Amino acid sequence: QVQRALLALTIPLEMLQVVKGRMMQAMSNGLSRQTHAQANVQMLPTYICSTPNGTEKGNVLVAELCHSHVRILLMTLLGDGNHNPHVTDKIFDIPGDSMQGPGEALFDFIAQSVRQFLSGITSAEERLPLGFVFPFSCKQTQLNKAELLSWSKGFNCSDVEGKDVVQLLQSAINKQELFHVEVVALMNDTVGTMMTCSTRERPCEVALVVDKGTNSCFMAEAQYVDMVEETSGRMCINTEWGSFGDDDALSDILTPYDQRVDQESSNPGKKRFEKLVGSLYLGDIVRHTLMALSAEKALFIGSNVTVLGTKGALETQQVLEIINNEEGMAKARAALEALGLRPSERDCCRVQQICRAVVSRSAALCAAGLAAILSYIRHSRGLERLVINVAVDGELYRAHSRFGEILQSVTGLLAPECMAALVPSVDGTGRGAAIVTAVALRLANQRREMDQLLAPLRLSRADLEHVQALMRREMELGLGQETNANSSVRMLPTYVRGTPDGTGEGWGPGEGGPGEAVAPLMPPCWLPAERGEFLALDLGGTNFRVLVVRVAEDGIRMASEIYLIPTDIMQGTGEALFDHIIDCIMDFQLKQDLMEQVLPLGFTFSFPCQQLGLDKAVLLTWTKGFSASGCVGEDVVQLLREAAQRKQHLALKVVAVVNDTVGTMMSCGYDDPKCEIGLIVGTGTNACYMEETQNVGTVEGEQGRMCINMEWGAFGDNGCLDHIFTDFDRLVDEKTINAGKQRFEKLISGMYLGEIVRYILLALVEKQVLFRGKPCPRLQTRDIFKTKFLSTIEIDGLALQQVQAILQDLELDASFEDSVLVREVCQTVSLRAAQLCAAGLAAVVEKMRENRGLSQLAVTVGVDGTLYKMHPCFSQHLQKMLRELAPNCTVTFLQSEDGSGKGAALVAAVACRGAE
Repeated sequence: QVQRALLALTIPLEMLQVVKGRMMQAMSNGLSRQTHAQANVQMLPTYICSTPNGTEKGNVLVAELCHSHVRILLMTLLGDGNHNPHVTDKIFDIPGDSMQGPGEALFDFIAQSVRQFLSGITSAEERLPLGFVFPFSCKQTQLNKAELLSWSKGFNCSDVEGKDVVQLLQSAINKQELFHVEVVALMNDTVGTMMTCSTRERPCEVALVVDKGTNSCFMAEAQYVDMVEETSGRMCINTEWGSFGDDDALSDILTPYDQRVDQESSNPGKKRFEKLVGSLYLGDIVRHTLMALSAEKALFIGSNVTVLGTKGALETQQVLEIINNEEGMAKARAALEALGLRPSERDCCRVQQICRAVVSRSAALCAAGLAAILSYIRHSRGLERLVINVAVDGELYRAHSRFGEILQSVTGLLAPECMAALVPSVDGTGRGAAIVTAVALRLANQRREMDQLLAPLRLSRADLEHVQALMRREMELGLGQETNANSSVRMLPTYVRGTPDGTGEGWGPGEGGPGEAVAPLMPPCWLPAERGEFLALDLGGTNFRVLVVRVAEDGIRMASEIYLIPTDIMQGTGEALFDHIIDCIMDFQLKQDLMEQVLPLGFTFSFPCQQLGLDKAVLLTWTKGFSASGCVGEDVVQLLREAAQRKQHLALKVVAVVNDTVGTMMSCGYDDPKCEIGLIVGTGTNACYMEETQNVGTVEGEQGRMCINMEWGAFGDNGCLDHIFTDFDRLVDEKTINAGKQRFEKLISGMYLGEIVRYILLALVEKQVLFRGKPCPRLQTRDIFKTKFLSTIEIDGLALQQVQAILQDLELDASFEDSVLVREVCQTVSLRAAQLCAAGLAAVVEKMRENRGLSQLAVTVGVDGTLYKMHPCFSQHLQKMLRELAPNCTVTFLQSEDGSGKGAALVAAVACRGAE
């Protein structure tokens, strides 16, 4: 019979794995909005979003409501890693009637205790934040807002349930005229345990309390907590796991002894997990086991065992003394004899075995719960291996070393991919609550500093409408012959015309016919007219490409190669630059076996040019880090031809030069006849669109349309956007090789966003918001923060662990919290870039709509560039804001596949047909 009882009280490892799985499922149900209401494991958000980082300092007050008293505590933190806080406290016994009387009387008593404690300690001038430890079930909606769901533990004050207990305490404190005391945080004891064990060097992200009751909490990824709006960072979740099994999930491990303990409790069928684990119940589980065995004549033969029917006859403290190896047998005898039993040596031995089985089962079940939490954390953070610290507190853990050993070893067996170190808590409720409060203050200050710093980058709808209006004004100025010189947007004619030439086969390079009956862009039927092979050269950044485009009846085929332009050539002489380009063209032709042929070449040259014809373009200014001498003011096609002669490469026939934006529009126009706008958002940014030729004062002719290369990167160079430039933008601009130029581009394009972020991060370090205010010499390095990092950091669902790894790769000692803030900075900078781009585009589509006298315009934008294509949110932000700013335009975005290269070849092909 004894063996059978011991077996019933022992849960095999396989069954513990099943319990772990069920706990994980119960946790998921608690976190999900759909299943939360029915969930037994409630998974309550605590609105605590950070563990201490050691920089917390100042005086913090705590009011801790306990079973029979109120404890008031004052802690002074020195910003030294929280290693040596100065603590004073005092206990005030609660009058018996206050626990059952009006709620107002209880809160008045707590406030009076605070006043009495503070008298003579601190100056009334100093603001004192207070953390309130309230150990009852609450529905928390903010760190300082929580409604009491139900009283327990002997409390039953009227007029409190359903009310905000923080507000009740604050009102009572104000009644005492303690206007300098502000309740800033409410928490339970489990959260306090986690916080008091957490230091910068050793953050604790899980806590476990095994006391009269049991509970746990852990830092969950906020994005998986449906019950809160917060989606970035982490939030501490109070599991309330004592109720696990209230849905019969534990029925296959419950023994008859557990059922009897449950039936005689004040809440039968509730808190089933807690009744297997908590110290309030272990003595009674042992008592019921002994009672059953004595009824079977397996124990206490000849003794009167009636006393074992009395609830509480055997206390958990006695059980813990009995399982002690050295004195356990003597303690067992003493405890049993005190109950009037006459135990034999064998009885004492068996009682000791049963006590050990009950306590070991409690530890093993705790381990299953802890393993469920650890596996959940590992999975949600996308880690192969989790290394974590777990704060532990409570009577069972403290009083019995074997409990901790079982907890540690069984957790390791159930979650082998998780390395958990158990850290004993010291004064988890009091000190922990003080630290929670101090952390809340630090985060509030941090939020204030962040919002202040980022405010100038957060543009309102009115700001963006103003930018749109300014862009429209600059466009009008740029198109006018008299006003062109005063505009920051050059509005350069490209000599690519939109009027069909009458055959319906494409764009003519010269003057077109009068009609507008055919779609203004080339339909696919243009293709057969321009078959053959064409070369294309695409120069627009640090890399450039050479392509061969083969146009056949069944479509277009391409081969290409990328070549690098070293910085010394980008910033050397023009001759060296164009010689390097010809060398690369020759290398490509050699590899493609094209050296013997004279092929027409289309040249995509993505820098501001005054176009004087389809094959004549004078460079106005270098951008994107180029500064090769002897080029500005020269025809770039002529520079290319001269380099070919120097290299004796005579088989080169440049027939057209286009900007990459125009190439993108041409390329997308082949797939979609509605494509009348080209947009580039990559290293630089630019746009082109089809303007009515009659509106283009800088060229002759009234008929049809002409593609205008806006060169909008320079928008604002005349000072019209000074009101939206921030100090960070000015710092970036000052350090560029073209300070004061391409101002709009420096707010939007990939070449500069990383630098804007870097300067913001430096300011945050200086304000001691980031990296604990420690100097970051690495952040002083220019261009260390690449724009591609913004794209990676902002990927939706990217675990912040990975963001932290990116920052640590940059030698930045980033905590998890720092990662959240860095992500916010990246999001702010890229959102502004997308919204400014939308404001520019809104000006373009609205002008096209008005030009054509339409109430609604449907148009396609051909778009290219790494920022638009690779950034996870840029395109959505751009399109959303464009819809708001230009509601009368239906704009479709078509991503160009190799637009700048293919587009140049298409222009070359059309140019050849035109010449013929």
